[in-house]
Amino acid sequence: MSASTPGATHPDLEALQELLDSRPLLPLLPMIYMAWADGELHERELLELRERMTTKLGLSASDQQVLASWLDPQNPPGPVALRYLLRALHRDADALATDERLSLAELGLRMARTAPPEEGSPGEEELRTSLREIEDALGVVSTEAAEHLRPEPREHPAQPPSRNLDFEPDKLGELLDAPHQTTRQMVRDLLASDAFAYNDGLPLKDYRELVVTWLRALADAGIGERCVPEKRADGTRDMSEFLAIFESLGHFDLSLLVKFGVQFGLFGGSIMFMGTEHHHRTYLPRVASLELQGCYAMTEMGRGSNVRELETTATYEHASRSFIIHTPTETARKEWIGGAGTYATLATVYARLIVEGVNHGVHALLVPIRDDQGQPMPGVRIEDQGLKMGLNGVDNGRIWFDQVRVPRENLLNRYGNVSEDGHYESPIPGPNKRFFTMLGTLVAGRLGVSAAGLSAAKSALTIATRYSDQRRQFGPAGAPEIPVLDYRMQQRALLPRIATAYALTFALRELTRRYNSVDPDRRQTEALAAGLKAYASNFALGASQAAREACGGQGYLWLNRIPAIRTDVDVFATFEGANVVMLQQVAKARIGEYAHELNDGNVFTMARVLARQATRTLSETNPLVTRNTDTKHLDDADFQLSALSYRENDLVAGVARRIKRRIDEGMDSFEAFNDCQDHVIAVANANIERFVLECFIDAEKATEEASLRRALSQLRRLFALSIIESDMAWFLENSYVQGAKAAAIRDRVNSLCSELRPDAVAFVDAFQIPDALLSAPIAFADGKAPADAQTQHARGIATP
Repeated sequence: MSASTPGATHPDLEALQELLDSRPLLPLLPMIYMAWADGELHERELLELRERMTTKLGLSASDQQVLASWLDPQNPPGPVALRYLLRALHRDADALATDERLSLAELGLRMARTAPPEEGSPGEEELRTSLREIEDALGVVSTEAAEHLRPEPREHPAQPPSRNLDFEPDKLGELLDAPHQTTRQMVRDLLASDAFAYNDGLPLKDYRELVVTWLRALADAGIGERCVPEKRADGTRDMSEFLAIFESLGHFDLSLLVKFGVQFGLFGGSIMFMGTEHHHRTYLPRVASLELQGCYAMTEMGRGSNVRELETTATYEHASRSFIIHTPTETARKEWIGGAGTYATLATVYARLIVEGVNHGVHALLVPIRDDQGQPMPGVRIEDQGLKMGLNGVDNGRIWFDQVRVPRENLLNRYGNVSEDGHYESPIPGPNKRFFTMLGTLVAGRLGVSAAGLSAAKSALTIATRYSDQRRQFGPAGAPEIPVLDYRMQQRALLPRIATAYALTFALRELTRRYNSVDPDRRQTEALAAGLKAYASNFALGASQAAREACGGQGYLWLNRIPAIRTDVDVFATFEGANVVMLQQVAKARIGEYAHELNDGNVFTMARVLARQATRTLSETNPLVTRNTDTKHLDDADFQLSALSYRENDLVAGVARRIKRRIDEGMDSFEAFNDCQDHVIAVANANIERFVLECFIDAEKATEEASLRRALSQLRRLFALSIIESDMAWFLENSYVQGAKAAAIRDRVNSLCSELRPDAVAFVDAFQIPDALLSAPIAFADGKAPADAQTQHARGIATP
């Protein structure tokens, strides 16, 4: 065959026939094809491969010439020649028609058998050995390469992976729903009814009216009345059912959830917790029925989370027995007030209470802002906040007050009152304690945000997990595509977050229990509520984004609901307290506990604290522990909790030393705290993660049914090890683990993801979210929502 230059005529059928007619070259046909089809061999590698083929098989001069023409780096065979070569392989290699998984060497032997043996040719074993050595030089995974030669991929019926765990999702769901399972199911059933059908792309005004229609349907079903629980013997109210309702609403449209929270949680709650019997009788029944729509006017443009320094004033005028509500500066306007934009007629307004010329701090008063015709009251100016990034079904607004008068009775006076003779009085003498007591209504709000964010994340994770279990892409050579949930990174994106959703569920239940009890350490509960709000809302943001990416382009379609969830939860990091502020509150409480132990005036207490720290350090950083890579040890709840507790305690002691050193050097305490703010936030996150893991472990131990306990145990292991892995730099830096153990933890997270993968759909099914609420075609096997949800679609972006 005459030589040619690159780009000239490709080897023709005559040259291909020369190749097929040479019996010594037949065993090399699969490798010759793959040498070009792979497209990765360099000139030097092709020449080396040709030399090895020639040497190992002892080729004649004529056979060498044919081989050289097919493995010439300067003159590669063109697509026509390669196609005919592949056709010849399909015709003559019977093995390609079977389900056997063969190497290129074995395929070469089968090709050699198609021609009669020649005298002096090598025996089959000798040929097999030579072919295997040549195959090694080719540098491909041989069995996978051979699969690429098949005329059609082998048929493998798609089978869902066999579940590893034997739990029943419904029973696990009952465990998650406790202690208000009946209430949660009632709310979910109501939301799944026709009255709550989603509606695409409504104009802003229509969307807000739809949300109010939904809110009225909840009130008509008696949900509002359930949010005004009766007083208990100790004078307190059990808010756990309200939080269960709020959490269940989080699976639906989040604008409705926020409207519900403003009406029944913040507005109604302020009257319930800060008002007296007069306020309860006058307002609460009308709030519960939605006859009276209200709002909660705390936030100001210039103050943000700094409630103590609000500028709005409420000055008492004894002659008229009234308060004068006033906005003294532009920065004092009430901002982001949910319900104020269109519908609210009465507002709980937070203002500086000035009586007899004395500022008694921030108090709450009921101030009418609209009349029966929906027009602003005299002296009240209201502006709609306008189109937002999300939650456009909520009518947020701005409010200004210009010398607005309200009667003395409109002061919510449970903790601070103005007497008949015009003097201020309070059962709580200390202004700081009084201020924080009056803000107690925010604790329930923060628990509500935690619950709502968690529910939204569960919805997004359910959609993404179901889709990932069905959506197939790529796969082994010659085999069908595999579900994307079989890919390691898809598992890592979803499964640790599913485990975190379970962990947060149990933490929320425990914190709700503490909030509803007569808690001797109320301040700690309030700090934990602030921390859980920050942690859960950050989790919701990350989980919804991960779900969006896990679904690829389908996750970007509004129809599949994840975009609505992602945009609506974004503000959860801001309202009810910006997350960075909430975490500082947690850290201050934790650092305060530590400082109290060290500074209680008892030298023995200080010695005991320091000795405990030293003992813990010696035991936790023992080389036998830091090097232990045994799976049983890594899975152990005691090890996991010890790791998170050690990190928290070390961070607390470290930041306390840093702050004290700065103060000792003359720095103002505020500046000292601010200078260590990154360390402070690390303390808060460590504190919350330790608390969440403790709650998970307690829930696991308290679960009586063995199958459910095993399921929770697997999830707890993944949750805890994922946390440790995510902060591995700290654990390595502080010699809590050594390199080998760090690698073992990473490997164990991978193996736990693999072990939990077959049960992933069962775990999200246990969230018991009705299909009608998911309303995402990609969440269902046939790509369509079920019949009872066909009319429900993810809400489109509202337009003005």
